[in-house]
Parts: sequence; structure tokens; C-alpha cells
Amino acid sequence: MIRNHKALVATVVAFGLVAAACGDDDDSATDDAATDDAATDDAATDDAATDDAATDDAGALPGTGVSITMAKADWSTEDPNAYVARAVLQELGYEVTDPKELELGPSNAYIAMAQGDADFWINSWYPGHNSWLENELPDGSKVGDHLTVVGEMMMAGGLQGYLMTKSFAEEFGISSIDELNSNPDALAAYDASDPVPGNGVADIYGCQESWTCDDIITSQIAFSGWENIEQTIAGYDAMFAEAVTKADAGEPMLIYTWTPSAYITQLRPGDNVVWATVNEVVDDSNPTGVEGGEEHDQRPGIAGIGPEECPGSTGTDCQLGWVAADIQATANSEFLDANPAVRQFLEDFQMSVLQVSLMNVEMGDGTDVEQLAATWIEDNRATVDGWIASAVAAAG
Repeated sequence: MIRNHKALVATVVAFGLVAAACGDDDDSATDDAATDDAATDDAATDDAATDDAATDDAGALPGTGVSITMAKADWSTEDPNAYVARAVLQELGYEVTDPKELELGPSNAYIAMAQGDADFWINSWYPGHNSWLENELPDGSKVGDHLTVVGEMMMAGGLQGYLMTKSFAEEFGISSIDELNSNPDALAAYDASDPVPGNGVADIYGCQESWTCDDIITSQIAFSGWENIEQTIAGYDAMFAEAVTKADAGEPMLIYTWTPSAYITQLRPGDNVVWATVNEVVDDSNPTGVEGGEEHDQRPGIAGIGPEECPGSTGTDCQLGWVAADIQATANSEFLDANPAVRQFLEDFQMSVLQVSLMNVEMGDGTDVEQLAATWIEDNRATVDGWIASAVAAAG
């Protein structure tokens, strides 16, 4: 466990992900001081003191008597954020469903929120998920007409890219997917043991169906003209387990992955894998012609990763072919209008990519996510109290 934590910290810091960390506690301290001053002023009259005491009554909380249906993505890497958000809303008096009761892929989640079957989730990855906002509902309106993107939970927090077995890359002098596509010897070696061996192409581990990244990878393959590359679309965790086994054994494999997650504690850039570069980053030309495909644009596709992990890079940048995604909340607009305290909380809500990645490691070791959320709230009590004060104030 400790070893995994140290490996993750070193990797994430090297990638510069700490820049996405949540803000400090100064605002909370200011709010607390303001509360103390208000309490002193209110003490001047018994009537005012009585009124203020009422705000401490659970019945006066903005969420009293209000139920929230919270959805969550059918991947687990942002579960810590989801359960922190749920717990804070419960402190505000709301009854919030367990997010695991409505676990959805993006294709269904955005429709559910637009139609009011779910109130919000915290699992939007923009710009990629913008494609789902373009879908049309039965009444002719677009999904996005009914939704609001709210807050800045983890801006530029979703580092994405392709990892390749390091020894394979070094053996064939490959630093990019384009080089794999055009190298007959490397392709033959890769094809001999890939998910569909002997079919003459390199079958890379891609994404789970309807996660959006599967569509973006398909667009990238078409845009780059990788005629010798195909994407395997299947359950991600099963694909990842196969990829780890191959990387540890020095066998050829290439897989899409992302942070925040614990994945890069097992596939370790610079150790058993390297980041594979992409020569041409897919733009908004929609090469596959799918609805909303213009939103698959990943420019500039650059991440701040050094040459040790990404040998095809120049200087300090590595062209992974993916933009670092903004991970944000999306909610039904009418729900937000009716619940200003929720809107304000989601506006304020932020978590550190590093902290969430470490929480993912603990989840992998068997720690319950609700316990992790409770511990995070305890450790960040001043920040959470500031969010709660702000939400209460917004409710009037």
C-alpha cells in the first residue's frame, strides 16, 4: 500500500497534475471569521440571537424535505468525488440517493438528466462529452437545451493518452502510434499476441462502449489514417488487467488510459510502459460522420510530460493526442433553478487530482468509498464548512 502510494505520488507530481489541486482554506477561514463577527453583533439583541439560532436548527437547512436523484458514471475513478458531494449535500439537509443506484454511461446519463430522471452527476469530461449535448430528444429539443455545466471540480484534471509496453517500444524503435502503424516487423510482433491474433492488424485496448473515449479513438484512427490499427472495445477493467500482465512480461500491448486513477500505479510510465505519441491530433472535421463528432476535437493534444516517460516528445511536451479534460458537474437546469443551494455548492466544489488518485489506490486496496469520503471531509473540514456556509447563503 505504502509503496503504491509513493509510486503514484511520484508519477502524478512528475506529470504536473498537482496544478489541478483544489484551492486552499483561506476562503473558509474568512467565512468562519465573518460568522464569528455576525454572532457578536447578533448578541446585541435577544430577538436577533433567537432568529440566528434558528439557522442552526436542522429544519432550517436549505435541503430539508428535498430529495435529489444523483447519477454516477459506470466507471469508478471519480467515485470519491461523487460520495464527497453526496455527503456534503446531506449535511445541507438534502435526501440524496446512493449514486450507485443510478450508474450510467454518458450516452444514457445526459438523456436521463435532460428528461429529469436524474438531477445531476459529477462525471462530465469536457470537451469530449459535449458530443452528447447535441443529441435530439423526442420533442425535437437538444439534450444540452435542458442541462447546465456547473463548477470547476477538476479543470484540466483528466490526463489521457496511450501507454505502450516499454521493452516493445525500445526493441522496435517506436515512439508513436503512427510508427507502429507503418512498421511491418513491429506490427507482426504485436499481432501475434494481441486480442485478435493473426488478423494482420494491431488490436489496441481502447475504451468501454459508450464512454465517449471509444468514439474519440475511432475518430483518431480514421483521422490519422491508421489502416493497420483497430480498437478493441470491451469492459475496461478486464482489458486493463490483460494489459498489465503483458507489460509486466515485456509483451507487446498498447492501451488507452487516464488519470485521476490508480491505473498508473500498475502501468508505470518510464518503468514498464511509455506514453505513445500521436503525430496528428484529431480536429473538429468529424472524420467518422457521427452525430456530435465535431466535439471529438482534441487539440492541442499536449501534456506536460517529460521525455523519460514519452520518448517521442520534444522538449518538455508530449503530444499524446488528447487534451487534458475538464471534469465537471452537469445538472438538469430546472433542478438547479429550484435549488440555489445545490447550484452554489456545485459552483464551489473542487477536489485535487492527486488526492482523488490516492483515494483510488485505497479503493483498490479494499477501502470503502463512503469511508474515504467521510475521512476526506474530516481532513478538509474548514473547506467543507465554507462550501456549506456559501450554499446556505445562496438559499436565502
